[in-house]
Amino acid sequence: MKKNITGRLLLIVCCMLFAATKLQGQTEMNDKTLSPESFSEIVRAYHPVAKMAGITVEKAKAGVTIARGLFDPVFYSSNAQKTFDGTEYYNYNRPELTIPTWYGITLSTGLEYLSGTRTDPQETAGKSSYAGISVPLAKNLLMDKRRATLLTAKISRDASQAERRALLNDLMYEALTAYWLWVQYYENFRLLTEAVTVNTKRLELVRTAVRQGDRPAIDSTEAMTQLQQFLLQQSEAAVAFQNQGLELSTYLWNEKGDPVLLPDGVLPAVSIQRTDLLNYPVADSSRLLDSALSVHPELQQYRFKLKSLAVEKKLKFQELLPTVNFRYNQLGKDYTMLKTVTGPLFENNFQYGLTLGLPLRFSQGRGEYKQARLKIMETSLQQDMKQVSILNKMRAVYNDIRALQEQDRVQSGAVRNFEALQRGEETRFMAGESSLFLVNARENKTLEARQKLAAIKTKYMQKQAALFWSAGLLQ
Repeated sequence: MKKNITGRLLLIVCCMLFAATKLQGQTEMNDKTLSPESFSEIVRAYHPVAKMAGITVEKAKAGVTIARGLFDPVFYSSNAQKTFDGTEYYNYNRPELTIPTWYGITLSTGLEYLSGTRTDPQETAGKSSYAGISVPLAKNLLMDKRRATLLTAKISRDASQAERRALLNDLMYEALTAYWLWVQYYENFRLLTEAVTVNTKRLELVRTAVRQGDRPAIDSTEAMTQLQQFLLQQSEAAVAFQNQGLELSTYLWNEKGDPVLLPDGVLPAVSIQRTDLLNYPVADSSRLLDSALSVHPELQQYRFKLKSLAVEKKLKFQELLPTVNFRYNQLGKDYTMLKTVTGPLFENNFQYGLTLGLPLRFSQGRGEYKQARLKIMETSLQQDMKQVSILNKMRAVYNDIRALQEQDRVQSGAVRNFEALQRGEETRFMAGESSLFLVNARENKTLEARQKLAAIKTKYMQKQAALFWSAGLLQ
């Protein structure tokens, strides 16, 4: 009778210790915790990769400003004078304003002053003025290097947004993967801490029972061995949890740009054991696949690259055209040109020129144009392969998620069964029909089942992050 009372007391104390340990763990988590949402916000706001992604966008914007400089008006001033042996050969002054336009037309206007006794007879002596236009009539009419540079810079600016999203997408996936592994290590440590607490008290009770003659002395050794195994595993779990906390710290930075170590005592804000994966929301597969095709940053980068190559192709096509440039200047006496414009443009006070250039074989133009077309074909094939890779990766992650939900259901049932078997063995132990060895064996199986269940649940959370990462939406 005394043996049964001692065994029943042992079971009651173990159950109370288990409940107290869970309650204590919940209190600590509520006092100082780190949720995945808070962690993600910190990484997004302060991590150097996130900041570098923003710098990439600003650099691309600066590139657009540089390219627009090719269309800035330019002021020139030419001055020349020669005097020799008391004779003024010439004195020449020419300020000019040149205005490039988007359509390849260049506008120019200026003033001229020429005096001296040794001037070129083709030049106009005295004060004169002019306003002119230069127009490409074949090559560079629809596209030239200035326009191509600006268009490419604008495409690069838009592509930098996609590049930024791609960098953030990869960063957040790596960070969340590390976070959920940290959660798993904590859960393992917590389970082992529970086991150590229960077995420490169990050893004290068994020793008391041995001293009173209710239990054989070998039970003390059995209880001590079990406790020692749990202490060893707890130590290993503590180191793993601590080291994973250091790994998590690589993603923690403050607003000053300084790295931050995860403070001691900070625990995960989620209770992974109580997460029901069967009822956990999963994104609609068809919608997510469609979203990935339209907004995935890596696919967008290919689209922007194809746009840039299309601009290059248009530019290279110009090499297949002859060079025909026309320039016309309306001239004016003195510095008041408008007073001299009294008739048709080609009747009086004008100057024009026509330049013609025609390669006989167009070898360079044909080669460069072919290269541009082949680059587009190559990039299109790469885009198709990337698209298939993304979709298949998403489908594989969906399969993993469904499989993990089923594994969670099966393993949760297994945990309940192992707990029932442990309770049954403890009941037999109280009745004197079992041994502490069998109780410990059942306890070990229950602990292993709980650890495996925690691993399944945290892996499921990692796969959730992988799903949105593979869709390019984890930013």
